[in-house]
Amino acid sequence: MEKQKALNALSALAQETRIDVYRLLVKAGPEGMAAGAIAEKLGVMPNTLSSHLGILANAGLVKAERAGRVIRYAAELDAMQGLLAYLMRDCCGGNPQVCGPLAGLIEETC
Repeated sequence: MEKQKALNALSALAQETRIDVYRLLVKAGPEGMAAGAIAEKLGVMPNTLSSHLGILANAGLVKAERAGRVIRYAAELDAMQGLLAYLMRDCCGGNPQVCGPLAGLIEETC
């Protein structure tokens, strides 16, 4: 991932509703959720949610698929993996034992 893409992703996530949306979509898994269900679950007005989803999509963090009249959104986990790899690329100054706890945390949560 290049620096500008990382900045776009971090900027998109640096807002309370958007990070809540992203975490909800990660939890939903690959099948994602319909926009209406996201709005209901988070208590967000649909037009407001649409703006937030657009920002997340433009940052490459979510994808949308239309199924008839419903639009389903899902987290782009490859984009998050790329962002984390970018942030951790030079981690620990050549001391992998320092990064060990981070790797363990990722394994525990997945």
